[in-house]
Formats: sequence, structure tokens, C-alpha cells
Amino acid sequence: MERYLQILTVSLEAVFLNKSRSILTALGIIFGVAAVIAMMAIGNGARQEILEQIKMVGVNNIVILPNNSTNIKSSDAKSNKEEGKSEQRKFVPGLSLKDVKNIQNVLPTVERVSPEIVYNTQASGNGKRMSAALTGVNTAFFKIFNLTIKNGSFFTRQQAVDGDPVCIIGPEVEARLFPNEDPLGKQLKAGNTWLKVIGIIRGLQVNKKAEDMGISDYNRSIFTPLKTILLRYKDRSLINQASLMGGGQQVVISGGSMAVFSSGNGGQAEQNNNQLDKIVVQVKESGQLLPTAKVIQKILLRRHQNTQNFDIKIPELLLKQEQKTKDIFNIVLGAIAGISLLVGGIGIMNIMLASVMERIREIGIRRATGATKKDIIFQFLAESTFISISGGILGVLLGVIMAKAITLSTGILTIVSFWSLLLSFGVAAAVGIIFGYLPAKKAALKDPVESLRHD
Repeated sequence: MERYLQILTVSLEAVFLNKSRSILTALGIIFGVAAVIAMMAIGNGARQEILEQIKMVGVNNIVILPNNSTNIKSSDAKSNKEEGKSEQRKFVPGLSLKDVKNIQNVLPTVERVSPEIVYNTQASGNGKRMSAALTGVNTAFFKIFNLTIKNGSFFTRQQAVDGDPVCIIGPEVEARLFPNEDPLGKQLKAGNTWLKVIGIIRGLQVNKKAEDMGISDYNRSIFTPLKTILLRYKDRSLINQASLMGGGQQVVISGGSMAVFSSGNGGQAEQNNNQLDKIVVQVKESGQLLPTAKVIQKILLRRHQNTQNFDIKIPELLLKQEQKTKDIFNIVLGAIAGISLLVGGIGIMNIMLASVMERIREIGIRRATGATKKDIIFQFLAESTFISISGGILGVLLGVIMAKAITLSTGILTIVSFWSLLLSFGVAAAVGIIFGYLPAKKAALKDPVESLRHD
């Protein structure tokens, strides 16, 4: 043991006596390890974002959104304007609760269906006011989107059936309207209707990409039973055919009473007759997503008179495809970073080979004074290993700093995992041993007599 400690001391002295050469040798390892850690941190961050987005859109979901530009279907008959004939237009129903019932009754692959109605409104409470999204949902909504309650409770089935004036609020609504008190049991006014707060959901981070997929920012939402929206606010399905055909009348339920409004331009403006703003269908198995979406499209086309006045999206498949693309990208980046380590290893081997050529006389003296071939191999292997391990430690520190800098400068999420640090450091140490062995063996095979004669 004492013999090997002495050889190790000689190796460290040789490293520190040639500081410039040692630092230049270690630079390849330092930047290689840093690159591997930074790339893996970007990959981990991308994977985490995908998982969060999948969590927000729910699992195995199909999202149906209205396409208001095709609510009115023109007849195929040619209008003759010169003869004074007006164009005939046929009423086409929008998304409604009847669509929801059809999907639930026909498709055995469906686990849950969540219809939604969303109105942007002004909310007030406790003397404060803010804009918020008033969202009518059923009890399945919270299960589909994995929303949990921070305080209070969800709607009961009876409250949903009766359309009670109750609500569950997002964390931002709580912070804005009830900053210094518990909102549970308090009343807030959404539009012209007072609602009792029965629960507060836990907040989720929603980015722009998630919003493009139809995911709402629930932090600013006020959730109330769907029946409450239809009874106490507005039911757009009550727009009658006359209003769309130019009769100029629109039937709306507001505040519990029925009212008839006249269209300001003779009914020529685009009307929104969708009772629902979104339908989310949760499928039992991922493999059933595409077949179920195709059947849903056929059902809706049949009910909507062969008019594609709706869009069907499958967010999870889009996210999985995006994850696959990012995985490929991360593999490419990881390969590039791995090449950096390989180049660093070759650099170590080249420098150590040059060091052997420079220290032939030293090798001869050590062999003449009793050092064995194993001692020479251990000496030069210790030098290369020390350089690579030192470079690995500095590379780990630089990699963590680079990952943090990427997040701060670009906003890209990076996650540095313990395993990435361990893997990078282990590869750095292995590079030192593998690429240092050939020069060490070459030094050990030098003939002592010829080495002593070398000038």
C-alpha cells in the first residue's frame, strides 16, 4: 500500500509541475461533461413539461370545439338575384347536450364526458372586482382534468342536477377577491347572479402551447354547475330558427326569466347557436382514441346535417408526438455531447503519449531503481485518471451553471437530475482510465537501458 501511495504522490507531482498541459488536457473533459449535463437537463425539462401538459389535458381525452363559421348551411339550389330570389338558408344545430347524450349512449369505449360553457364576466366580492371566466361544468370535469380541491368540496350530484347557485373558484380569484379571509361560504357576484363559494381548486401552470390545444387557465376561473349556467344565465340553444333565417329574434334566458331580443342587423351577422363551448370525451384506453374520434365525427355530422361546424382534437396524441420529436432531438444533442467527451478522451491520450516521449529518461531511471512495469502503468494511469476526474468535477459544476443559465436567459425548463450528474462523472472517470491505459502501457514497455541512454 505504501508503495502505491508513493507512486501516486509522484503522479500528482508530475501533474502539478506541468499545470498548463494538465489544464489544457482537462478542458476537453470539462466541456464534454458540462455539455452532457446541460443537454440531459434540457431533455428532462422537456419531458416534465410534456407530462404536465398531459396532466392538464387529462388522460385519453378527445376535445370537441365548435366552429362557428359554418353554423348556417346554404342550400345547393342556385339563387337568382336578378329575379329577386333570396338565398335559402337552413338552420344547423350547434354543439349541445343532445350531442353529449348521443356520445354517451352510443359509444361503449367512452369513460366520461364533460360538457363546458364558458362566459367571460366581471366577478365581484368583498368590495373587490376582477374579470374572470365563468365556467359551467358537470361533476366529471374535475376527474377528467385531474383538478384537486385545496379547500372546501366539489359540487354534489344534487347541486348539479338542481342548478344551485354555488361555485368553486381558482386560486387567483381567491387571491384577488378574498385576499385576507377564507372565501368558503361567502358570496360572490358573477355577472348579475350571486354564487356561494363551496371550494377552491389547486392552481396549475398553463402555457401558450396548452392554451392553443383548448386548455383553459383554470386559475382565473369560477366553476358552477352546467345547469346553473343554463337556468340562471344564458342558453344559446334557444336561439330560434327565425333569428338565423333573418327573422331578427333571439330567445335568451337570463336571471331565471325568458326574454326576446331583436337582432340589430336583420339577423345577417354570424350567430353562435352552440349551447356548449366544449365537449371533452375521455376514452377508456389510449388505443381507442382514433377509432372513437372517427365514430364521434360521424355521430356529430349526422346530427348537424352533414355540416362540419365543429373541430375534433386529440391533445394527448399531439403531445406524445411532440415528446417523440423532442426525444429524438435530445438523442442528437446527447450524441453531440458524447462526441465532446470522446474528443476529450483522445486529447488525454495524445497528451499522455507526448508526456511518455518527453519522460523516457525518467522512466528509465525509475525502472533502473526497482520500479516494475506495473508501477509505471499505475503512475501514468494515475495521472490521466486524476486529470479526467478533476475535469469531471469542474464539468459537473459548469454543467449545473449552464443549465441554470439556460433557464434564466431563455425560459426553457431544465431539470438537473442526480443520475445525470453520476453518469457524466462516471463517464469522465472511465475516459481517463480507458484513454490513459495505452500511453501507460507504452511507457511500461520501454527498455530501461535504452531509456537511460535517451537524451
